[in-house]
Amino acid sequence: MNAVTSPRARLVELLWQLKQTYDQQGDQKLRFIHFNTLLNNANYRAELIETARKSPDRRLQKIGEELLHLNRDGSLLHKRSEGRIAGEPMMLNPDIAETIGRQTPDGSVRRWTNGVILGVFTILLSVVIALYGRTLYSTVKGERIVSGTIASDQTWDADTVWVLQGKVYVDQGATLTVMPGTVIKGQPGSALVVTRSAGIHARGSARSPIVFTSAKPEGSRSAGDWGGLVLLGSAPVNVAGAHIEGLPEDDARGAFGGSDPSHSCGVLSHVRVEFAGYEAYRDNELNGITLGGCGSDSIVENVQVHRALDDGIEVFGGTVDLRNIIISGAGDDSLDWDMGWQGRVQFLIVQQHSATGDNAFEGDNNSDDHDASPRSNPVFYNVTLVSPRSHEKHHRAMTLRRGTAGSFNNMVITGFSAEAVDIRDSSTVKQALDGDLSFSSIVLHRIGSRGTGWFEKETLARDDDGNFSERHFFEEYGTSISFGVDPMLPAEARDPLNPAFTPFNRSPLRNRSVPVPQGEFWDEGANYVGAVRPGSADTWFDGWAAFPAY
Repeated sequence: MNAVTSPRARLVELLWQLKQTYDQQGDQKLRFIHFNTLLNNANYRAELIETARKSPDRRLQKIGEELLHLNRDGSLLHKRSEGRIAGEPMMLNPDIAETIGRQTPDGSVRRWTNGVILGVFTILLSVVIALYGRTLYSTVKGERIVSGTIASDQTWDADTVWVLQGKVYVDQGATLTVMPGTVIKGQPGSALVVTRSAGIHARGSARSPIVFTSAKPEGSRSAGDWGGLVLLGSAPVNVAGAHIEGLPEDDARGAFGGSDPSHSCGVLSHVRVEFAGYEAYRDNELNGITLGGCGSDSIVENVQVHRALDDGIEVFGGTVDLRNIIISGAGDDSLDWDMGWQGRVQFLIVQQHSATGDNAFEGDNNSDDHDASPRSNPVFYNVTLVSPRSHEKHHRAMTLRRGTAGSFNNMVITGFSAEAVDIRDSSTVKQALDGDLSFSSIVLHRIGSRGTGWFEKETLARDDDGNFSERHFFEEYGTSISFGVDPMLPAEARDPLNPAFTPFNRSPLRNRSVPVPQGEFWDEGANYVGAVRPGSADTWFDGWAAFPAY
């Protein structure tokens, strides 16, 4: 008897398909079907089969029709007694056991032990999942483990803790909807990747943020516990055949970039990403959030990335805008861009920690062709960059190189142990001298080892820009920069556990700003320097931002 073609085995296979298909429907009444109940309860099984036959979904109709002819009354599971001992293996009905038994030379069936039967049954289910490309779910102690590929629309709600196992791909045109208040935990080596053909809708609220965090218990969490969040889109990038770092190069799902500048990767709003990022292999990492080729219709606002092992947020090309962003305790750069990013940013806070981190901003155009098009040219308004003047790390506020352009406005930079801005290589210097790399209303405070070393001296081997002087540039080329002005931030601005970023009411940041551009994206009323209005009783990150140590 052949287990694959046996009617009983086919029945079990189709019931698994039915469960998986129902799991992916938006109707709350039909989701999260218990497979054991399908096998054991004939009435429950018949009801769901009939519902499938009448469904408008053609997949369910087809499965329901075939099941109608194969379905049999009674239990497909066989119990030893009325009360099964917790943890004791459930036996298959003898008829099913026969379909997956071992056929002897004389044609009889030799029944296997319960453990072997269940092992083969598990393998059968795994094969079915692999053949049909479904996401595998299992529930353990109230947590729902997710692995594999999400190939159709799904909704994750706050009643369940969702646990990522391995790299989970949202693919094949699917949209993953994450409800307010939902917690998603990442196991070691896991990540959530939203491919170029798919999307995510994760819109939390100030009272109910969506949290992506480590699967380890609170108190033992650390940077790099899991991979992070990756969103890929079809907006222009300046690299042909772009493939996101941190994913295998031969996996087509890592491709990004295209010709649609408005393409939407989805929505991230009131979302916190914690303890993420890891090095897949040398110089190839996953970050807290990675945005590759995301377009202007993407919404990334009210987002915090906390204690990422590598970069907080890395943007590869595209035109995605960022608004109301906090990046705290990043292990490398807080915000990193490359491959022609041309987005807008308003209200951004970077807080570096004393024992970690490199640059608050690291901006590139293209590592191979510094003049590649489209050229990186992000526009920033209302930014606060805070560092504790670390004795352990060489913190720099901005490293701008490899041909990036950009516009930096209404920014306060305080506490960096190295320098404020390093403009590197001839192509980037040209952008500055041509006015395409510009700075307006920048307040510098306590920079360098002594608090007054705004820019590092670059001589001999340290000269990386052809003897270009950043100090001379900022003093002589008409850029409005204020040296040594105290922004009057509270001391808690540097506190890694309970920070406060609101300047005191009498702060000079009130009267040093340049006008914010007009337009739907911009808040034109932000007539101050920095990310938070001085003296404000309320802030845009109240309620949803958090700064856990472990």
